[in-house]
Amino acid sequence: MATPSKTPPGADPKQLERTGTVREIGSQAVWSLSSCKPGFGVDQLRDDNLETYWQSDGSQPHLVNIQFRRRTTVKMLCIYADYKSDESYTPSKISVRVGNNFHNLQEIRQLEMVEPSGWIHISLMNQRTNEPISTFMIQIAVLANHQNGRDTHMRQIKVYTPVEESSIGKFPRCTTVDFMMYRTIR
Repeated sequence: MATPSKTPPGADPKQLERTGTVREIGSQAVWSLSSCKPGFGVDQLRDDNLETYWQSDGSQPHLVNIQFRRRTTVKMLCIYADYKSDESYTPSKISVRVGNNFHNLQEIRQLEMVEPSGWIHISLMNQRTNEPISTFMIQIAVLANHQNGRDTHMRQIKVYTPVEESSIGKFPRCTTVDFMMYRTIR
């Protein structure tokens, strides 16, 4: 079992984007859920608001499917969970699977979380080559909840890809907000 690297409560993975090494690509994917209560679906899972959440409505495992139109390099998933607010709705065991479609998904990570509170960073690096994975589909399966809860809450999910080096030439990384505003030629 892998242990997720957990940031302090409230720490935002967007800080990683500011370094210029990763970029959030969730908007390039098609998202689907195994079930949801009305008004608690994909829109709430992706709205950048930590007060809203996806709530499942069915039997476990609860699934979040993230499908890309073409093979995509993915370095990391970030999931926001809050045990203090969600209690028995908080996931305690998660499986991350990747593949080309629903029929050939393979588990690459299984995480056990104890009362998570904040962003959970899940590395999707290939264990043998230490390279980011390349896939058409990611599936997050909630296998169990705290206190044997039936339905689950997930507040946010972010998907990150590494930023490629420029083929024009090697330039120093722009790390300040002022420099990042001007780092691409329009």
